[in-house]
Amino acid sequence: MPALTNAAEFTVSEIANAVKRTVEDEFGHVRVRGEISGFRGQHSSGHAYFTLKDEGAALDAVVWKGTWPKLAFKPEEGLEVIATGRLTTFPRSSKYQIVIEQIEPAGAGALMALLEERRKKLLGEGLFAADRKRALPYLPRVIGVITSPTGAVIRDILHRIADRFPSHVLVWPVRVQGDTCAPEVTAAIEGFNALPLGGAIPRPDILIVARGGGSIEDLWGFNEESVVRAVANSAIPVITAVGHETDTTLVDYASDHRAPTPTAAAEAAVPVRAERIGHVDDLGGRLRHGMRRVGGEARDRLRAASRGLPKPQNLVGVPRQRLDLAATALVTALRHAGQKKRIGLGEVAPRLTPGLLSRQWRDLSQKLGRLAERHRDGARLGLERRDRALERLAARLTPQRLQGDIRHSGERLDRQAERLLGAFRRGLERRRERVEGGYKVLKSVGYRETLRRGFAVVHRAEGGIVQMAGEVGAGEALRIEFADGELTATAGVGTGMPNPAAPVVQTRKKKPSGNDDGQESLF
Repeated sequence: MPALTNAAEFTVSEIANAVKRTVEDEFGHVRVRGEISGFRGQHSSGHAYFTLKDEGAALDAVVWKGTWPKLAFKPEEGLEVIATGRLTTFPRSSKYQIVIEQIEPAGAGALMALLEERRKKLLGEGLFAADRKRALPYLPRVIGVITSPTGAVIRDILHRIADRFPSHVLVWPVRVQGDTCAPEVTAAIEGFNALPLGGAIPRPDILIVARGGGSIEDLWGFNEESVVRAVANSAIPVITAVGHETDTTLVDYASDHRAPTPTAAAEAAVPVRAERIGHVDDLGGRLRHGMRRVGGEARDRLRAASRGLPKPQNLVGVPRQRLDLAATALVTALRHAGQKKRIGLGEVAPRLTPGLLSRQWRDLSQKLGRLAERHRDGARLGLERRDRALERLAARLTPQRLQGDIRHSGERLDRQAERLLGAFRRGLERRRERVEGGYKVLKSVGYRETLRRGFAVVHRAEGGIVQMAGEVGAGEALRIEFADGELTATAGVGTGMPNPAAPVVQTRKKKPSGNDDGQESLF
């Protein structure tokens, strides 16, 4: 049973309208000082929506389409302004807002002042210097993307890369706004740089740091010093695409390339594959055309040079004539030389008498005898010296010493014999392997291997091999060689074609003689 009460009941709309009237009556005309945040220009409807804020609170603001042209000063993101208007409520969402009628600038906002101060500090350290920026790799194999895994940004990047030049993409998921944004982005950049080359996870050749648009507060994580220093110190080239085209953060100054949108970042990272293929094809066509042109020019020059060369018979004609003249002169010179020697021998012949030869023989015999005596005397003296030396050595040669020398010599001989035997066996084994390899090659290329695969060789009865059917006459005796033997046959009637009316007659089957593995030539 419901409790009894005298309190009046109100609907939600009644309460919302009552609050609206109260606020409008109490704050019919106000001037509010605050920093503009979240301004993105006019809406498609012509109205403008943004927020006025200070360090303690935020107030929604709206400029109606009809009021916008009358504003002497247009709102800009991050500026501190004094807005004149009236407070009202939006009953549908139970929010209150100021409807602005006039705006006056009040100086740069606190966030913009902090941002400018931080920009000047990092600029003084040289983090934004142009000479620090590196060229982007022409065709990266691995692309590292640092962004939120759930937004539209990652889908746009992956789709654009797949359309232009499909590559291996590694995504490092991070929060792209809030208190944890800066630490996570810094850790992602340093993590990618810490990956070893050739490791299980491939090290990216280029990094893309991206997120969608938002207010200056939403993008503030990309203005933190830790993120800017991580981008500046990255050993991997970095492309930044933070916010929309009009948004600029400090990481954009430190990066190697700033893209206005995430899609533009993907386009800057990889070229268009179809264009590259077409360019390579064009270069290949130009190269082939140039080679043909150079070859044609060289061929023309060679032909022109060959026409200027003398004929071979002209080159050897004169030397051949000189050779003929020299041959004729040689015959005459030999005949004259023979006559001169004959005349000289005739002049010497009278002096060659038997008595002269006898005297020379006796002189030579006496000289030889004297030399023989000297030789015998020298041999006797040498033998005596060797006998004396041998006697001295014999005194020092004892059986024990000889036995030791014999033993050492035997040991050396045994070692040499073992080495010689091992070398002989190795050499024999190498020769056996070469012989076996040669035998296998000979066996594989021999025509008998072809016969074993179902082929046959047709021989004439008187010898020779039949290569064409047209070479065989009707009734000619043939010998057909197979892998397992031979058959004799008689050719049918016809010119080069078998006659079905005259079948081949088998007369005998003969086993091949000799070793079946022997290789013979077909020709």
